[in-house]
Amino acid sequence: MEYRNLGKSDLKVSVIGLGAWQAGAKGWGKIVDSDVKSAILTSIEMGLNFIDTAEVYGDGHSESVIGEVIKDNRDDIVIATKASGNHLKPEYLERALEGSLKRLNTNYIDLYQLHWPDIYTSLKETMKTLERMANNGKIRYIGLSNFSVCQIEEARSYLSNMDIVSNQVRYNILQREIEEEMLPYLTKEKISVIAYSPLAQGLLTFKYDHANLEASDVRKNNKLFTEPNIRMIASFLSVLKDISLETGHSVVQLALNWLISRDNVIPIPGAKNRDQATINLQSNGWRLSQEQIKRIEDKYQEIKDKLDTF
Repeated sequence: MEYRNLGKSDLKVSVIGLGAWQAGAKGWGKIVDSDVKSAILTSIEMGLNFIDTAEVYGDGHSESVIGEVIKDNRDDIVIATKASGNHLKPEYLERALEGSLKRLNTNYIDLYQLHWPDIYTSLKETMKTLERMANNGKIRYIGLSNFSVCQIEEARSYLSNMDIVSNQVRYNILQREIEEEMLPYLTKEKISVIAYSPLAQGLLTFKYDHANLEASDVRKNNKLFTEPNIRMIASFLSVLKDISLETGHSVVQLALNWLISRDNVIPIPGAKNRDQATINLQSNGWRLSQEQIKRIEDKYQEIKDKLDTF
């Protein structure tokens, strides 16, 4: 397994993490706790040490599942969780942290993130509260999620002895809006990009389209899954299929490898079971060739202005 530093910290994390939204068991079709636990254990056995979750995933169920699995090797795992954007007032934030600590069965969080900004709460008070939590040893590092560049700059300005180490944003081979402003800024500042939806919520697995999604499935709200987008993306996926045949790696592995080829990016694909975890983690230890990357980029440029991805 390859590892890289989380931001400017000395914390080494696997270049591929495990996103645990699915472990919340709501909105992702049929999810079985025992299968998810198997996926987590398999990932750890293959060298993964970075697991991302949030208090809102299944109303805490995701954190509880992770807490059960990692209780015997807690100090070997880097746990990232997120406080709800509705809990950023100091008194709410403190309760949110305590709840996450209890469910994760731990006395510290390696990376504590704000899940989304709240324009009605003083960001200064929120950041000061996070820094106090860090000084008390309950969190090791502070991260953000879904914050704009301006919001990141403001958040950093309120910290006295720490800095933001990461911003978690949507980024995958099809949805690249962060490349215009966010990615250059984070790269320059050495703040890690934690890439959620690295497989476009499963679109790149060829298992899902809008027609076969249940009404409660979270992907129903993802514009990538509309029929016009699906048709548009088909030509792009054909290029990935060709490269898959050349390399012997699946399209999923190509998409994740494309992300980890960027030194500042850590994708966090989900995994419902052992097989999915294994496929995900076989994406590291090799690299796409420059010629293959060029073919991917050329085809993306052909379709990008026609895609509706927001």
